Amino acid sequence: MRTAAILVGVTMLACAPAPESLIVAQRKPAPVQSYKVIATFPHDTSSFTQGLVFASDGQLYESTGLEGESTLRRVDIATGQTLQKIDVPSQYFAEGLALVGDELLQLTWRHKLGFVYDRNTFKQKRTFSYTTEGWGIAYDGTSSLVMSDGSDTLSFLDPKSLAVTKTLRVQEAGNPIGNLNELEWIEGEIWANVWMTDRIARISPNTGEVNAWIDLSSLYPASQRMPPADVMNGIAYDKATRRIYITGKKWPRLYQITVS
Repeated sequence: MRTAAILVGVTMLACAPAPESLIVAQRKPAPVQSYKVIATFPHDTSSFTQGLVFASDGQLYESTGLEGESTLRRVDIATGQTLQKIDVPSQYFAEGLALVGDELLQLTWRHKLGFVYDRNTFKQKRTFSYTTEGWGIAYDGTSSLVMSDGSDTLSFLDPKSLAVTKTLRVQEAGNPIGNLNELEWIEGEIWANVWMTDRIARISPNTGEVNAWIDLSSLYPASQRMPPADVMNGIAYDKATRRIYITGKKWPRLYQITVS
């Protein structure tokens, strides 16, 4: 946060009768996928990116973090310039961002408080609360929001009431995957940055299994990052064009990628 399907084989041991306890599930790690950079764009190096989301009309919105630096922004993707911005009150560390209809939902890290804004005016309409930390949030476009709190558990929220409807543990081959951070819904999957890594998990929203990994360690290598550039964090999907964009906290570039 701060700074496909799993193949399952079942083997019956040679004894009769074979009790249930002797059924052994053979799980394989999820595959690691390669990627290709299609284009790069400037990114504001003052932006400690926590959330990134596209609207259906092509507008790009960004939530930035840190106490005293947190903002909500509308960004020109071609130039990286901020077209519209409001400052979040200095006591809050802003986090993930989602768009539901004409409302932007922004999380805060430890205050267990979210803000709902009119996406055109950035006027705050109301707040909502939750019981965990707030890390990432994304909308499937129809019926569910999904939220991360830095653990291996995702919470699903009703987009109208914002009440939790279910939780889902994320795992790979039976092993929990924690530090789930910024989220995006992409073509029926949940994509999640894993904090302090350069990897994205492609997660089944039905089972919580990691379908695949995307290793982006060569996208902006750590050896080339000059302070204050921090970790990768920021996934945006332009559904109209099926384009995927990636950036990081105070990174100088936004990358458009494809995944093989």
